[in-house]
Formats: sequence, C-alpha cells, structure tokens
Amino acid sequence: MYGLNSFGMVLVLLALAGVATAQSWPAKSVKVIVPFVPGGTADTLGRIVSAKLSESFGQSFVVENRGGAGGMVGAEAVSRSTPDGYTLGVTGLGPLPIATAIVAKPPYDPVKDFAHVALFGGPPSVLAVHPSVPARNIEQFIALTKSQPAAINYGTAGNGSTGQLLAELFKQKSGARMQHIAYKGASGAVVDVIAGHIQAVSTTLTTTSAAMRSGRVRAIAISSAARLPDFPEVPTFRESGYPELVAAVWFSLSAPPGTPAEIISKLNADVRRILHLADVRERLRPEGIETNNLDPRGFTEFVAAEVRRWGPLVRASGARHD
Repeated sequence: MYGLNSFGMVLVLLALAGVATAQSWPAKSVKVIVPFVPGGTADTLGRIVSAKLSESFGQSFVVENRGGAGGMVGAEAVSRSTPDGYTLGVTGLGPLPIATAIVAKPPYDPVKDFAHVALFGGPPSVLAVHPSVPARNIEQFIALTKSQPAAINYGTAGNGSTGQLLAELFKQKSGARMQHIAYKGASGAVVDVIAGHIQAVSTTLTTTSAAMRSGRVRAIAISSAARLPDFPEVPTFRESGYPELVAAVWFSLSAPPGTPAEIISKLNADVRRILHLADVRERLRPEGIETNNLDPRGFTEFVAAEVRRWGPLVRASGARHD
C-alpha cells in the first residue's frame, strides 16, 4: 500500500509541477522557427505575430529562420523540440500537407507530430511576369509558352513549394509550357524576375505585391476565389477557366507535440486577438490575407482536411524536392 501511495504521490507532484510551469509561462524568451528564408510571407506573418506576442506576454518571441526542403527542415526541428512552450514554429500549407506528400518517407506526420496552435490565414498565389513578356492575360501567356517552349522560365521559393505546385497544376490543366527555376526563397525569385533574369514567378501575393504596385512585374492571374479590391485589374484563375487553382497559401503557428494544453490555449487566444487588431488587419488587407477564428481543435481538424485535399493533387503534380 505504501508503494502504491508513493507512486500516486509522484504522479500528483508531477501533474502539479506541469500546471505550475504552464501557469508561469513564459518566464524567458520564446524561439519562433520560421522554416523559410527572410522576406517571404511566412517570415512576414511570423514577425508580425511574434512582435505582438512579445508585447502581450512581456517576453521576447525571437524569430529564427531555418529554411530548406519546402519548409520541412524547420518544421521537423519544431516537432522534435522540447514541448515546454519555449520553441514554436510557423507552419502552413507548404510544410504540412504539401511537403509531406512530396517525399516518400516524411520526417514527421503533419497532424500527429505537432500541437497545432492557431491558423494565421494567408494570401493567394500569383503568377506574374516581367513587363517585357508580350502577354497581357492568361490566354496570351499560355499561347506564348506553347509557341516558345524554351523561352519562359518561372521561379518559385523552391522545389516542392506551393508556388511550384500551383504552377505545375496550371501547366497540367492548360497545356502551358515553362521551365521551373527553384530558389532558396520566394524573395530571390521576385528579385530575378524584376531584373529580367527569369520571365515569370509563381509565389504569394505578399511577396509580389510591392513589385506589382510599382509596375516592375505584371500579374497574369491570382488564386483567390474572386478579384481583390486592392488589385481589381488582376483576373482570377477561376474566372479564366481553372477552378482547381483556387487556394490560399495559409500559414499557422504550431508547437512540439505534448506542449501543455494551457500554453496552447493562451497562445491561441492571443493570436486570434492579434489577427483582428485594426493595425494588423490594415497591414494584411492589401495582400489579400484573410484571417480566421479557429480554436486549437478546429485548427487541427482543418490541417487534417487540408492533408486529405492536397495529398492527391501533390502526387499528381509531379512536384519534387531537390
């Protein structure tokens, strides 16, 4: 009886210690791993939310960029970290449903190997070209790629990125012919299309919006369900006859599996509050980023549904990592 009581006491003490730890969190700075290089949408959203979380909790939420393999390098680091609330990660469509469908043996399960905190939302994807490309709309662009199959190179954030996936699906559905150039981040692809080193780019509106407004690139089509008020001249893939290409490139916040539920709940509540702040909405609206109001359970169910949706499309696209 004594041994049983002692064992029970140990369990109680461990449970109380866990509660105390969660209640005192955060007692030091928190690392937020962004699984892409600086300058892209994941980095932008990660830094906006991290800055606001720092204000809320009185501790620094420090962004660490760790790119590679379509986001899998950074996401794997998050999934394998100590589940104490001091390592978080920006996850999303790329690192979760897409990257894990591309490789035969992914290093993590996109649903089970994370404690999913909150969905940020995300922008649509854009297919844009250098102003010298003689195509003003999607039909002209398709015709150009067919007439000059070796002349059009398009850049993305890398092999297996959402930009490549959507572009390859577009090629399959339209018969367009263009060659993929993989970069180590979307910002590098945008820089090269502005310079004329490549003819086109497929990436998020967040990454291309400044170049679109200044006329340094011309958008051919966007993956939103309807035209955006800030870019009314840009047609959607849907209205151009490609409803399969309606998609938001969503991003999110996740933690290692086993992170205390109280910490996850605290983070979820504050991220949802942050995303609806007037200054944050004003920052995100021009880039077509729609936010949401999912709790951790609802967000986890959303991830599972996205895995079911994108898995077959990814495998059919032929997209591959390096």
